[in-house]
Amino acid sequence: MNGTTISEFILLGFPFSCTLQAYLSALVLACYIIILLGNCLILATVLSQPQLQHSPMFLFLSNLSLADLTIGSVAAPKLATDLFNCGHTISYGSCQAQLFFLHAFGGAEMLLLTLMAYDRYVAICYPLWYTAIMTWQRCLKLLLVCWAGGLLHSTIQMAMVAHLSFCGPNVLDNFYCDVPQVVRLACMDTYIFEVLMVVNSSFLTLPCFLILLLSYVTILATLYGHFAKGGSAGRALSTCSSHLMVVSLFYVPCVIVYVKPLSTSHMNKMVAVFYLVATPALNPFIYTLRNQEIKEAMMKLKHKYKLHLVHQKESV
Repeated sequence: MNGTTISEFILLGFPFSCTLQAYLSALVLACYIIILLGNCLILATVLSQPQLQHSPMFLFLSNLSLADLTIGSVAAPKLATDLFNCGHTISYGSCQAQLFFLHAFGGAEMLLLTLMAYDRYVAICYPLWYTAIMTWQRCLKLLLVCWAGGLLHSTIQMAMVAHLSFCGPNVLDNFYCDVPQVVRLACMDTYIFEVLMVVNSSFLTLPCFLILLLSYVTILATLYGHFAKGGSAGRALSTCSSHLMVVSLFYVPCVIVYVKPLSTSHMNKMVAVFYLVATPALNPFIYTLRNQEIKEAMMKLKHKYKLHLVHQKESV
């Protein structure tokens, strides 16, 4: 810690009564349980079905569920505990760890969503070449790039934060450690650090956004052409609409939180709760309710589990 003298940060959290915060704690805990159950169910479903494991779309979906699971686990338990205790503090070390993991998993999820958009682009616009382009080995390499990219992005961010000195004040107007607010508390000139952090984030977000935009403009134009010719593209449109909903749930809160002129501090915190707690809980429902293959695979998994219980009872 370069000249840092503080040992903890005070999180202002939400200006609600302790009774209301206790109820909110139960709601956050319920969302976290849904995050665990929903995303673990998708992981178990994909891993239990060999045909899903070797399908790029479901391989990427299982990795997205893993990213949602980890992002939810970084923020939700701490938030639920703070709301229940009506107290909001976090140690310096825990704050740094929270910053690192949120950026690592958040960056990986952004790259995964971009990869899923590219996968749908190839499947819809070049269906005859799809199996040749999206081979198993290439998919694994692309997934490795996603996770490594999130880790690299977070490592660069944290390397810059580690060079800052914190000697007071130590109050964050939030319920979790957020890089822009933490940097502002440094007792030194942070202009160069802030510029470098914006550049680092831009190298990740701008290419991802442009690839997403180009992919879906091309996909929608292709699907429109199929409909115009009287073809059937309903299944492809359903898959793409699910992915677009997930992309919207990821990007819209980020825009609201980080484009400060568009929102108040209180709105920022509410949107951040939605992004860190509600979105990872909603994503499994969006994909499972709109994907027939996943629903059928879950029914097979349920049937297999029932047979396992029957065999256990018979052996006893």
